[in-house]
Amino acid sequence: MEKRSDQKVKRQMKLALFLTGDGNYHMAGWRLPGSTNDGGQNIQRWVEAAQAIERGKLHMLFIADAASPPGTDDLDTLSLTARIDRMDPIPILSAVSMVTKHVGLAATMSTTYLEPYNLARTVASLDHISGGRAAWNIVTGSNKDDALHFNREVHAPHSERYERAEEFVDVVRGIWDSYDDDAFARDKKSGVYMHPDKVHFLNHKGKHFQVRGPSAVPRSPQGHPVLIQAGSSEPGMNLSARVADIAFTSQSSLKGAKAFYDNVKSRCDRYGRSPDDMLVLPGALLFLGETEGEAQEKFDALNKLIPLRVAMQRLSANLGGVDLSKFDLDAPLPDIPVNNARVSAVESYIAISRRDGLTLRQMAMRSAAAKHHLTLVGSVKQVADELEAWFLEGAADGFNILPSDMPGAVNLLVDKLVPELQRRGLFHTEYEGKTLRENLGLARPADLSSRN
Repeated sequence: MEKRSDQKVKRQMKLALFLTGDGNYHMAGWRLPGSTNDGGQNIQRWVEAAQAIERGKLHMLFIADAASPPGTDDLDTLSLTARIDRMDPIPILSAVSMVTKHVGLAATMSTTYLEPYNLARTVASLDHISGGRAAWNIVTGSNKDDALHFNREVHAPHSERYERAEEFVDVVRGIWDSYDDDAFARDKKSGVYMHPDKVHFLNHKGKHFQVRGPSAVPRSPQGHPVLIQAGSSEPGMNLSARVADIAFTSQSSLKGAKAFYDNVKSRCDRYGRSPDDMLVLPGALLFLGETEGEAQEKFDALNKLIPLRVAMQRLSANLGGVDLSKFDLDAPLPDIPVNNARVSAVESYIAISRRDGLTLRQMAMRSAAAKHHLTLVGSVKQVADELEAWFLEGAADGFNILPSDMPGAVNLLVDKLVPELQRRGLFHTEYEGKTLRENLGLARPADLSSRN
């Protein structure tokens, strides 16, 4: 896209690093020579990753999480993966906040198996600890095993999870508004610690929750921590349009990404929001090399380390737990009913399989490498060209980068790709502010006194 040099770039990409609990997004990333294979319990690995991306001026460290290990009904297969090894993201990000100054800190936390008051307090505390860099990735959870850890026999239906999520998010935002910005005087001379007229009781009584408030934590530096919503179904897009600062989505084609971008942004108006109030950041798994051939060799070599049974288990889980053993591995992916899984995920897998003519075996291996996200394999210039096309053609406001392995893929991102994007004027060279909202160009929510 050399012609871009004559085009004035009016906005710049927002970039986040998206890491799973063990630190490697690719299912075999932990097996690569030189890669991290103990990130699930080694805090130093997280510190190094956060400091590396801060050096590269990335906006955010984004940790994926689930309430429980997936696939524990087949321990033999699970034993060949690193997915059972993950710490809670909040302690990780709290530790990372002490050794970084600018990078945002995003934790995935479920609305299905937590209570809104506890979550509101926890995330607001991280925002205070980090000086205004916290973000919450809102999910309803897709792992059916989660229910068995929380006094339930089955995972709630998709529609019920989103109904609860809508109310959950409203309660959390209400708790974050418990105090005006200047509620805490802490005046030693007068003895007034807090102004009672600047305290707000939520007094919420809804279908799922009854929460009085106020919070035990003063209003946080960002007003509200940044809200991320990871869902591309109809309920997910509606929730994003209503409350999210960032919509995280899985898209595998420019056409599909543009359609999603226009769709979710067009819904903002019905909730009194501008499309500019929300950023859309698709996931992107990148394999970089000096040449396309070198990158392809790396990609193929890593994929060969994925056991077929692991790939099949992951695809089965992402399709809602459907039994794939009865299907021909080398025949096209059959039609899969959309059940209690992530609806958009099932639809995406089927669409990719039909579009690219993939067999069940091929779809399983692709899922193990990058799920149904965009996967780019090529030279730094080739990858930058593709990211630029998505950005300038209205398919993304930036990207959640999914590193195949750590630290190798992270270092290539920071040392090779970021400078190329900066050279093109597509990515900033310095952080713009102190808080994550400021660096993302998002407005700070006013306190209740200012809204009245």
